[in-house]
Order: sequence, then C-alpha cells, then structure tokens
Amino acid sequence: MSPGTGAALRVLAATVDAKAVAEIGTGTGVSGIHLLHGMRPDGVLTTVDPEPEHQQFARQAFRAAGFASNRARFIPGHALDVLPRLADAGYDLVFCDGDRLECLDYLAESLRLLRPGGLVAFEGVFASGRTVDSGPQPTEVIRLRELLRAVRESPELMPSLLPVGDGLLCAVKR
Repeated sequence: MSPGTGAALRVLAATVDAKAVAEIGTGTGVSGIHLLHGMRPDGVLTTVDPEPEHQQFARQAFRAAGFASNRARFIPGHALDVLPRLADAGYDLVFCDGDRLECLDYLAESLRLLRPGGLVAFEGVFASGRTVDSGPQPTEVIRLRELLRAVRESPELMPSLLPVGDGLLCAVKR
C-alpha cells in the first residue's frame, strides 16, 4: 500500500467518524493501521483474511503501533463465507483489498453491511494501468472494469475514484 493510499484511508475513516470498520484482506496490517489511526478512539476494526499467518503478523503490527488488542477483531476465513455473518448496516466503512475476482460480491456484501452515509473503498482498481488499456485483459481486470461500472451506475452510491497508489475507488452509500 502506498503512503498516499494509507493517508487517504485515514482521512476517509475520520470523515465518516468510523466506529466500526470491516476490512477484507488483512495482509500485513498496513491498511489496518491507517484505518485505526483515522477511526474514533473507541472504534473497532474487523479484519477478515483466509491466511491466519497474515492475521498474526498484523496483530503484532497493531500492537507495535500502540493499539490495544480490543481495537481489532481478527476473523480467519474466506471473505464470502465470513461477511454474511456480520451485522446488516452495522459498519461505517468497508475496505476491500481481497481477491479481485470477487470484487462484485464484495460490493454486494458491503452495501448490506454499510449504514446510510457509510463508505466502501476498493484498493488497486487501476491494476497497474491495465483497467484503461485496450485489448484483451485477464479476468481480474475485466472484473475490476465491471466493478467500476457497477459503482458508477448504482443509484445507491455516490462514487469517486482517487488517483492515489494503484487507484482507490470510494463510494458513499446514500
């Protein structure tokens, strides 16, 4: 994650006064640290990842960054198995940095999870410039193009594409 993307996540979390954030793709914890910095002091980050090793590394990174253990809830598992168990309209922000082939499913789950006025963000939507290249593209790029179209055309969302890092697609749920 680029420093610009991290800064944008901090600002977005602060803008929606985030108390509850869901993150798809824990990774090494970098995005989670940025989100936690932007969230309310009593906010909780729920982070989902299929790799328990990633979550253990992120747990250590959060602790090293000074966050109390009760600020993050780690749920190991495949996002599309875990997300349906999370509360409807219970989240202020959903950050998606998981499997690009599942991005449209993440969008559908995010719309269910977000409260009105909540925000969904997708990292890496430029796919290193491939989403705007003409010609045949891999399936993940085709899915990202479908995601961009779906967000742009959704009457439920007010979108913006931020040119930070490898592209940060954001949308507020109306």
